[in-house]
Amino acid sequence: MTTTTPPAPAPSGPTAPPRLHWAWVVAAVAFVTLVGAAAFRSVPGVLIEPLHDEFGWSHGLIGSAVSLNLMLFGLISPFAAALMDRFGVRPVVTFALVMVAVGSGLTVFMSEPWQLVLCWGLLVGIGTGSMSMAFVATITSRWFVARRGLVSGILTAGNATGQLIFLPVVAWFATHHGWRTAAVLASLAALAVVPLVLLFLRNHPADLGLRAYGATDADPGPPPHQHVGSSAGRALSVLRDAARSRTFWLLSGGFAICGMTTNGLIATHFVPAAHDHGMPATTAASLLAVVGIFDVVGTIASGWLTDKVDPRLLLVGYYALRGVGLMALPALMSPHVEPSMWVFIIVYGLDWVATVPPTVALCREWFGAAAGPIVFGWVFASHQVGAAVAATGAGVVRDVTGGYDPAFYAAAGLCAIAAVMSWAIRRTPQPVAVG
Repeated sequence: MTTTTPPAPAPSGPTAPPRLHWAWVVAAVAFVTLVGAAAFRSVPGVLIEPLHDEFGWSHGLIGSAVSLNLMLFGLISPFAAALMDRFGVRPVVTFALVMVAVGSGLTVFMSEPWQLVLCWGLLVGIGTGSMSMAFVATITSRWFVARRGLVSGILTAGNATGQLIFLPVVAWFATHHGWRTAAVLASLAALAVVPLVLLFLRNHPADLGLRAYGATDADPGPPPHQHVGSSAGRALSVLRDAARSRTFWLLSGGFAICGMTTNGLIATHFVPAAHDHGMPATTAASLLAVVGIFDVVGTIASGWLTDKVDPRLLLVGYYALRGVGLMALPALMSPHVEPSMWVFIIVYGLDWVATVPPTVALCREWFGAAAGPIVFGWVFASHQVGAAVAATGAGVVRDVTGGYDPAFYAAAGLCAIAAVMSWAIRRTPQPVAVG
């Protein structure tokens, strides 16, 4: 007679909880890193008036230094992504944080316009550009297969969270203790993040013997290879191949307008524009901080939606909504914060960088997981070129006309163009082979 061995009884007692995947640790450190870098991003808009009052520099001149910062913030991005591909994420991000700290700290000694351009423009532009949105794309592409859209939304919100934390603080210090104290605060915030990067940030799951979060045999995520050639050559070869695609130019054009209407126009000039209408700088800065609160909500929600909805349609809706807000903004300006201004702040906050998760997703779908972060770096470069144009252009408009209304109306029209460009992207991705 054949006997059958009964199965072993299940162990008694509570089951050990699953271990936290290291991808979430990396994402948390990346989030804090972006918050630290955002400390300096809070400074320029608040300090335009103090610098104008102390040195007599025009709004256009100060805006030109911000423009260089914004342009480098974007143009360095694809090369930083290639450097991360070759040398690893940790050394590149550490270097970037130190550059932000040095550039911000040296501003306390400046007395000439060229020093403003050197510190605000060159040094901080290189630092922030080395850990911009291409850094987000690199982390999400390497460490996550599941929840990519959600994580990209959370990390993108890191910049808004930094704005939320530091903008009212910077405005208060600038008002009560001078702008130099505010600049030192931003420098210390960037330095404070360096130990976390050195201790916890890792280049690839394979470094710890892991697979990416949610990886399967069907979708294992990008391999842990590193390119040994020139990082600049890698970035430029990816650009050359991606530029053959119509989708690349549509994404870049829309994202340039995104930069014009966020970093370039509102982040840089909202405080002085509100001040022109009699609103205290601290009140206007607090409104931008509220934009940061709702940006966190909107960007995380956008990441969640990107996992479920056609990214093209999300971009169309985001750009159209932003254009409506900008068209209404001149009529909302007053010495006091009326309910209608609160509506603008909330809506604009929800829409601020909600464009990032669907744009990252489209880059990955069209150009692949390996090259996607570098392609997005180039798309993000267009974002910052647009921001640089708006930062200088809006300052010049203010100097020539005495107000910002023409700049707001022009930006609203550009948002309509961005919505049309997003709609023109083909619904079904046709992957492009890139270097």
